[in-house]
Amino acid sequence: MQTPIFGYVKEGFENIKTAFEGNFEKRKEVGACCCVYYRGEKVVDLWGGFRDKRRKQYWEEDTVGVVFSSTKGMSSLAFSILHSKGLLDFDEKVAAYWPEFAFNNKQNITVRQLLAHQAGLFTNDKSLSYDILTDANRLSDCLAKQKPYWTPGEKKGYHAWTIAMYQNELCKRIDPFKKPLHRFFKDEIADALDIDFHIGLPEHIPQHRIAELIPFFPTEALTGDNNNDINEIMKGVLNPFSYFYKSLLNPPHAINLNNFNKRKFVSIPNGSAHGFGNARSLAQAYNEFATGGKNLHLRKETLAELEAAPIHPKHGKNDLVLHVDIPFSLGFAKPSAYQNFGVNYRSYGTFGAGGSGGFADPEKQVAFGYVMNKMGTHIANDPRELALRNATYDCIIALENKEQNSGSCSVAMSC
Repeated sequence: MQTPIFGYVKEGFENIKTAFEGNFEKRKEVGACCCVYYRGEKVVDLWGGFRDKRRKQYWEEDTVGVVFSSTKGMSSLAFSILHSKGLLDFDEKVAAYWPEFAFNNKQNITVRQLLAHQAGLFTNDKSLSYDILTDANRLSDCLAKQKPYWTPGEKKGYHAWTIAMYQNELCKRIDPFKKPLHRFFKDEIADALDIDFHIGLPEHIPQHRIAELIPFFPTEALTGDNNNDINEIMKGVLNPFSYFYKSLLNPPHAINLNNFNKRKFVSIPNGSAHGFGNARSLAQAYNEFATGGKNLHLRKETLAELEAAPIHPKHGKNDLVLHVDIPFSLGFAKPSAYQNFGVNYRSYGTFGAGGSGGFADPEKQVAFGYVMNKMGTHIANDPRELALRNATYDCIIALENKEQNSGSCSVAMSC
């Protein structure tokens, strides 16, 4: 049976639809969506397949799914607005905004170091149980008392869950209205841009709109296309003393991926991994930042900070948690040889466990989003997302070459 695919593709971007179809035909896609903006215009908006593992319910235009660490990008876009409003200095000490944070020799950690995953706070020595995660005061106390695992700024390690917990505490202290990060995001980005993205699954979204997460099985690593990522994942998961385990599997509900299909857990507004949205919402948000931020009245100084090259730690680029080279800056991943998205260092975004991702490319004024429900086994560069990303830039290169040669106008086609 042919997979149902719906949506819109502008002339000149048909190869993205071909890649999207290829994901279902060749790469075991179950349900997904992809959206691309170019020069401020939505040129691709596709969705297709099924939102459940039994393949009984179609993925609809308004289907949303959990996007794991792609949430971090939305949280960091919101956090950058604090800078644009003149409320936050990236080079200020965290303790200047949050005095209790200075405990355990953390008084000199800057906001920039924290957001670059260089603070050594990638886990918490307490088990971040459901009860702690839902008690703001207890969670704040755990975060403030945590001792760094290394001298901040000397090394880096992916703060899989904790990065947005710290952002949330800072947001509550910096915002004049003391809003937590998820509320600040809703007011300043989601509502302002009319995008369907949520940090923490809200009660008003009915179950029939939610894509069922389909976890991967370890046996999938033994067959088909793969790279060394799954080896690192499995070594980390099986070793409770590894930095990988400590970072990605605390809170403990993260150990069982099926918990991400349970409202009890995903309703917790964690800005690191509990984001729900679709490709359209990711691309819409990044489009605003890729094209100058006029609707959000973003300062040029803020955009310049986001587009700047990353500052690497003193002792090398290798991530001590993920064991790959993914540089981070101000909460975002930046392009590298390992994950080369966009056309240069000015690009920024985040990518989630299982394959989702979104980014802004200010150089080409591209915004990209991809969300799926069947989890892959790559830390980054999931073959499905990579196929769509590569097709996007193939189309743009062809279009720009055509413009240089003759100039052109284009029309839209419906799928």
